[in-house]
Amino acid sequence: MKRLFDLMVSAGLLLALSPILLVLYGLVHFKLGAPALFRQIRPGLHGEPFTMVKFRTMTDARDEKGELLSDSERLTNFGRFLRASSLDELPELWNVLKGEMSLVGPRPLLMEYLPLYSAEQARRHEMRPGITGWAQINGRNAVSWSDKFRLDVWYVDHQSFWLDIRILILTVKKVLVRDGINAAGEATTSKFDGDKK
Repeated sequence: MKRLFDLMVSAGLLLALSPILLVLYGLVHFKLGAPALFRQIRPGLHGEPFTMVKFRTMTDARDEKGELLSDSERLTNFGRFLRASSLDELPELWNVLKGEMSLVGPRPLLMEYLPLYSAEQARRHEMRPGITGWAQINGRNAVSWSDKFRLDVWYVDHQSFWLDIRILILTVKKVLVRDGINAAGEATTSKFDGDKK
């Protein structure tokens, strides 16, 4: 049921939003540079790696030594708008269509976090990662890592079709009010170091 729902909704949205996706692709390319799409290896179901795709939100600005500037320095107003509106996440519908992600599930984080999880935290990988999830509607990046993982595992234990519908509806509300986009004092979110369990 969940996979069929993901397949139908992602295919429908990709088709319906294709003009918007093309416009966004052009704007990102013009304002932030090429490539317009950001690809990164992330852990999926059971921690298996897959290539997540989204619109880039940062420039490739570098210092005099050729090293990338900090996230806050490379995140432009346009990039902040993409993140605040969650428009940067739209290409992930392709990952959902391919079966690498779900519309709802724990957000796919970084591969380097895998060995840092406790056994309980690692349970978040018992389901496909999602574009949105229980943690996203309960604080998004504004909650601590420990709370975020606790919320992810709660979702794994309580997932249902109607819970997914509720999460999707509340996600729209969160996006409209732009709530919990960044961690306090961070341009995006703080890095998980394994000490916040």
